[in-house]
Amino acid sequence: MWFNAEGLKHPFALYLLPLIMFAPSIAAFIVVRWVSPQADIKTATGLRMGINWPRYWLLCWVGTPLLVLASLGLSALLGVYQTDLQNFSGLQQILQDKEDGVAALRSMSVKSMVAIQLASIFIAPLLNALFAFGEEWGWRGYLLQKLLPLGQWPALIICGVIWGLWHLPVILLGYNYPIYPNTGWPFMLVLCILLGILFGWTRLATGSIWPAVIAHGALNGSASAVNLFAAADTTIDTAQAGITGWVGWIMLGGAIAYLIYSKRLPVRDVA
Repeated sequence: MWFNAEGLKHPFALYLLPLIMFAPSIAAFIVVRWVSPQADIKTATGLRMGINWPRYWLLCWVGTPLLVLASLGLSALLGVYQTDLQNFSGLQQILQDKEDGVAALRSMSVKSMVAIQLASIFIAPLLNALFAFGEEWGWRGYLLQKLLPLGQWPALIICGVIWGLWHLPVILLGYNYPIYPNTGWPFMLVLCILLGILFGWTRLATGSIWPAVIAHGALNGSASAVNLFAAADTTIDTAQAGITGWVGWIMLGGAIAYLIYSKRLPVRDVA
């Protein structure tokens, strides 16, 4: 993709980007299996169900997409996201630029499409679980635990920084921040630090990576909702609007602040 003018639009990107997500887990497996063998890999890397797992699983499954949708509402209120909730003209414009999209509009109303897309957001964790696991077993499963001797806050922040910098090759191709291909990486770095704190909190509180896997899958499945409500002929600035922008930082920061206020973070008894 780097040596081709098409970049992220290259047909191979459709297959390569999901496969890249398995790199952290492959690395973690090599380390715990051969480099620094663990007596109990399941416990050491969070593969167990976890403490109070139903509550945390539900929180991540439902709470993550609700947080994404709330960030869109706040973006609209702050004037950095132009919406069309009547005709969904932005979505229609996207569909009309694609041959299969035109066919879909002939067979179904755009409002029905939006309803289906919103419903699919809440099954996204199931659909994206495998690929989310590819990252989470490496980051929150292995790396976060190894950083804990530095203290919870340094561990959470450093893990988030590494996670963010790991995205650098695709961010510089315009991934997530197409308007800022060369300067979008600091936005991704802040996003990953904030998300990493929240994902990491679930790992420390439960002793399991599965809530983080669910949250990551839900995030990936709902982030594109920014296209559902946009007005036509407007540019979506993902560095400002939605969960990827500074408005999203407010939402994520608010969630972290609540955890601190309620004395859930740092975690008193790490599972």
